[in-house]
Amino acid sequence: MIQHETRYRYEKPVAFGPQRLLLRPRDSHGLKVEKASLAVGPPGPIRWTYDAYSNCVCWFTPKGEATELVIVSQLVIERFPAPLLPFQPDNPHTAMPIVYSRDDRAALAPFMAPDSEDDPIVTAWLKEQMAEPGEAALDFLLRMTRTIDTFAYKARYEEGVQTPAQTLALRGGTCRDFAWLMVEALRRVGYAARFVTGYLHSPAATLRGAGATHAWCEVFLPDLGWTEFDPTNGLAESPDLIPVAVSRTPREAAPVSGTLIGDPGEHDLSVKVTVSAAEDLATAA
Repeated sequence: MIQHETRYRYEKPVAFGPQRLLLRPRDSHGLKVEKASLAVGPPGPIRWTYDAYSNCVCWFTPKGEATELVIVSQLVIERFPAPLLPFQPDNPHTAMPIVYSRDDRAALAPFMAPDSEDDPIVTAWLKEQMAEPGEAALDFLLRMTRTIDTFAYKARYEEGVQTPAQTLALRGGTCRDFAWLMVEALRRVGYAARFVTGYLHSPAATLRGAGATHAWCEVFLPDLGWTEFDPTNGLAESPDLIPVAVSRTPREAAPVSGTLIGDPGEHDLSVKVTVSAAEDLATAA
């Protein structure tokens, strides 16, 4: 079960424009939504759409003025993870350059173009990470995932994502910074990569980023398709990763975004996320 509560508090009453919510996963062969509920306040009309990435988007427009906006999403899901098996891409024999079919390349083009300008710090780091002779693409990706996993992790609740250069200069950041570094780095060496947001299940609280929304990277590989890599924890295709939305950039993947009308004065945001497995709930009961 996943409960995600977002609460905004304002010093002065404000009105609200449309709020865009990315909180519900889309059913797939790897994930099934068994139950879903959404509680909002102030009340207002709700409608559901799919965006350009086929994410489930809820549009919610609160009515009237208020000093608080509350959004509580509850999900019960079943996860069907596929283990990552040893794999050799048909082409190429090394990680550089990756080769996509003509049809795949046409569909993947938006995810192959870097979103940020080249930076000497990123270029130098990429040269250090380049594939070793004879190294398969999957091995290269796992090695990069584990390299970023050595960076210092620190939760950050402010909006926004560090640039890849900032993350490398600091050798640290939060999950969204690490995911964005990996996405942008891989695009520069010919891979199709996209930004993923969702949740992380960590019963013993041993994984970094547990207890909050989480972000990681997906890379498209011939014969494997979109494959998950979590550079915050050095994971690949892990059942602990619960995807909700994919996007080309982090700015498109905020779980809650929208507009205010009026001057809120002092304001604050609190977010509470709990992720519990069925056996965890049974033990607690």
